[in-house]
Amino acid sequence: MSDNQSWNSSGSEEDAEPRDESGHLVGCVDLSGVLSKWTNYIHGWQDRWVVLKNNTLSYYKSQNETEYGCRGSLCLSKAVVTADSGYGSESSLRRHGSMLSLTSATSGFSATSSSSFKKGHSLREKLAEMETFRDILCRQVDTLQKYFDGCSDAVSKDELQRDKIVEDDEDDFPNTRTDGEFLHNNHGSKEKLFQAVSPKGINGIDFKGEAITFKATTAGILATLSHCIDLMVKREDSWQKRVDKEMEKRRRIEEGYKSALNDMKKKSHLRGPDYEEGPNSLINEDEFFDAVEAALDRQDKIEEQSHTEKIRLHRSSPVPPGDIYSSIGTHRFSEKVEEMVQNHMTYSLQDVGGDANWQLVVEEGEMKVYRREVEENGIVLDPLKATHSVKGVTGHEVCHYFWDTAYRNDWETTIENFNVVETLSENATVVYQTHKRVWPASQRDVLYLSAMRKILANNENDPDTWLVCNFSVDHDDAQPPGRCVRAKINIGMICQTLVSPPEGDKEISRDNILCKITYVANVNPGGWAPASVLRAVAKREYPKFLKRFTSYVQEKTAGKPILF
Repeated sequence: MSDNQSWNSSGSEEDAEPRDESGHLVGCVDLSGVLSKWTNYIHGWQDRWVVLKNNTLSYYKSQNETEYGCRGSLCLSKAVVTADSGYGSESSLRRHGSMLSLTSATSGFSATSSSSFKKGHSLREKLAEMETFRDILCRQVDTLQKYFDGCSDAVSKDELQRDKIVEDDEDDFPNTRTDGEFLHNNHGSKEKLFQAVSPKGINGIDFKGEAITFKATTAGILATLSHCIDLMVKREDSWQKRVDKEMEKRRRIEEGYKSALNDMKKKSHLRGPDYEEGPNSLINEDEFFDAVEAALDRQDKIEEQSHTEKIRLHRSSPVPPGDIYSSIGTHRFSEKVEEMVQNHMTYSLQDVGGDANWQLVVEEGEMKVYRREVEENGIVLDPLKATHSVKGVTGHEVCHYFWDTAYRNDWETTIENFNVVETLSENATVVYQTHKRVWPASQRDVLYLSAMRKILANNENDPDTWLVCNFSVDHDDAQPPGRCVRAKINIGMICQTLVSPPEGDKEISRDNILCKITYVANVNPGGWAPASVLRAVAKREYPKFLKRFTSYVQEKTAGKPILF
């Protein structure tokens, strides 16, 4: 029951109870106490002080306000139990029998108060309240729509009734006049033309009450929406703070990672062959190239300072007679040496044109360097071929200084150390050597057989030809790779001596001789490094090596007898 419609005789004189001088009820009170009473959607359930006396049930707002009279009373002997009124019943609420009233939803707490985050005011509960409000609002809309439909039907009926009265009186128009909603007929009596629509006259709907509850429901929805928005804003602020905190943590970690990475790049400690180089290298390709180039520049400066001193102090070793280089030899690698010599004489001297796909990469005077790009499993295996012409030296002299390990350190600047593992014959040895490390690349070593041969001429017009071939082999007495990366090589240097006859009876001098050099190198670096770096280093170092070596030979042979 509601305060407005469930009680009658509120505060009337005939129902007034006897009171004492202080205004409190006197007489015999059968029962009294506090009961929860459903008022309306505005106030929800409210506690009321209820008194049962003399078969009459009366209620007051509180026990302290009994002196102001009861809010309503009901004679139980005349009470009739009717159907559910719809206010506060289980069927009308369906959900949340103890749901917050609209008043508590709109004014019980502030949407921005800290208590809104306490238990019972969570976003999930407020969403549940929104769902309940939606159900209530839908029913109220249906009720109001029925009311409006009823009003429309009543107006239509009134119009039809008025039209009918006018039609009936057209022939004998009565001497009447309208007075409000009454029609005066000829008999002097009044007939009510339109029946007044009572507040509950249409389908038993209390329009005013429904309008009030509709307004309260929408107010509750708006308040709850405001509260939900505030909750979400505060949650967003909380999450934003957490995100900012995580981003700051991530920034510090990234800075620490970059700092550690830079420290690692500055260190050149060896921790295995693939620590600095390899597909998972910690430095990018540009940094790799810059580091290699800087290291090579430093080595060049050191070699320039020591080159002149080496030439001045070194003493020449005796050159063995040429006949010993013509034999094949009887050692266990003899057949392999002969195979390599024949391959170089067949393929290395072929022209660079045609389908060979040689690309000219360097041209400096008489020297030309060609390259053919080859990759296998991501490793660069580009064959290189260089041709050069050097005046004043013979092919025998060039091959002698290239093959004899006694002169190796004079012109080969990339070697850290080497030793002869085995002397197979007077013109063949097995050599193990390690190359200087160029950071960040790993250090390389190589184990190879080096043989020097004089190629016999097929006819008297063929030039005097000498060859040195170096190719990788395995040897039981050789040092295992260890911390170095083992490279594989197949290198051939073919030198042909061209003689221009002197004028008259003059003897042949160094001005009359020219050595045509063909140098071919096939190198497998044994480990991964950026292809662009390997190709750039090869393009830079091979021409420098060839110029440095031939200049060394010219310096060593200057003023000495010609060695054919």
